[in-house]
Amino acid sequence: MAPEHIRRWESGALAHAVTDPFGQGPVPWLRGSETYFDDTGQVVPWYVDPQPAPGTAPGTPSARTAKATATAPRVPAPRPSGGGPRSADDVRRQIKGFASTGAVTPGEAIDFHITVDPPQQFGVDVYRIGHYGGDGAAKITTSPRLSGIVQPPPLTADRTVSCHHWWLSWRLQIPSYWSVGAYVAVLTTDDGYRSHIPFTVRDDDPADLLLLLPDITWQAYNLYPEDGRTGASLYHAWDEQGRLLGEADAATTVSFDRPYAGAGLPLHVGHAYDFIRWAERYGYDLAYADARDLHAGRVDPTRYRGLVFPGHDEYWSASMRRTVELARENGTSLVFLSANTMYWQVELGPSPSGVPDRLLTCRKRKGPGRPLLWREIDRPEQQLVGIQYAGRVPEPHPLIVRNAGHWLWEATGAAEGEEIAGLVAGEADRYFPRTPLPDHEDRILLAHSPYTDGEGVLRHQETSLYRAPSGALVFASGTFAWSPALDRPGHTDPRIQRATANLLDRICKRD
Repeated sequence: MAPEHIRRWESGALAHAVTDPFGQGPVPWLRGSETYFDDTGQVVPWYVDPQPAPGTAPGTPSARTAKATATAPRVPAPRPSGGGPRSADDVRRQIKGFASTGAVTPGEAIDFHITVDPPQQFGVDVYRIGHYGGDGAAKITTSPRLSGIVQPPPLTADRTVSCHHWWLSWRLQIPSYWSVGAYVAVLTTDDGYRSHIPFTVRDDDPADLLLLLPDITWQAYNLYPEDGRTGASLYHAWDEQGRLLGEADAATTVSFDRPYAGAGLPLHVGHAYDFIRWAERYGYDLAYADARDLHAGRVDPTRYRGLVFPGHDEYWSASMRRTVELARENGTSLVFLSANTMYWQVELGPSPSGVPDRLLTCRKRKGPGRPLLWREIDRPEQQLVGIQYAGRVPEPHPLIVRNAGHWLWEATGAAEGEEIAGLVAGEADRYFPRTPLPDHEDRILLAHSPYTDGEGVLRHQETSLYRAPSGALVFASGTFAWSPALDRPGHTDPRIQRATANLLDRICKRD
């Protein structure tokens, strides 16, 4: 198949969907008519704002449209454009970009490197993810009109793709009064093509909870450019005939100096945004940082009662693990709301121009050097998380409540053995009896859920909680579906919402 006609489900985006059915998800806070492909290759709305029925003139909505409009998000739309919003792609690169850094503090600047083809003006609308009167985000600022240029093609070396040589397109000075949080820059060309760039605003002020956005894992899965030729992630690449190759032929080093594939949002970003919307709705005191902040030593865990890992957080460096272990030993609680956490060990290195932590390396099974699975270097994940990765879950299964009398399940209405439908999905963790446990004062398993793997073998998932000798609580959901159950349309579950609140309230010492 010619690269110009490549379909996303034959590229990387849906190669991962079996692993993470809750990955990217719709973006419910933005308006428009863009689409993305779900895990079956079907086109579904990227934005959820309702569209007029065919043949309905603007200003004369049908009764159905009028009713939908009454419940539509109130978030201001990105700057309108002449052609109506359409998602940019990696073949024609109508508009694509990346940020010079992952996290920035108020008073600093963040640089955006953007390519526009054909060259034309474009605008950038910046949103903050959160809970704004029921909306999932708020528009914070809008750029002036900017002149777009066609940037040079990405550079490739041994499967590593980098755009570090792109010219600066726009510098955003972060005002001192901006709130910390997860932000998205929405790029829109005059002819209506749109893409996204996520970034984080952080500071060092104390807070009850520090939310850590898993940008290292996001980049590990990034296949930019999804063009059937040059893109590569730690999982996939293409051969000369445009056929998608597997892990054995993938990149061993990937660069942060490139856009995210497709619409410009990481494959797993939805997990974090689900948690953020829910936590801000209920008023939790949140600070924000990226995994690279944790790696680089910019996180002081003593400033927080708990560290929250809201989504798929599979790739950890040695310094990340060391910092989190010290946090637990000093009384800071840990909350892991996904599965397959801390599976691969990685290293971060500087870009060709010397900017730290812009290259991510994970050798996996190729080349010289020691194995890169934590459990293969006698440091299994279970020694920190309490459980560890057991395998993929091809079809969603119910989570089976265990120890329903425990305070985590208090006021949830969940009974012993109750099934919470669809909550074991994507990937699952469990307790490994032959693997050492962390030091603990007490420990309990709060779910034990049978499921059938891809080979038809019966396996099980578990949810874990233990108290370290320091008093720190360490919770691990053991499933990808926990964060989506907090605030994902069509997936919310009040039992999971209340259980999570019980956990965080105890960590934050709320009455």
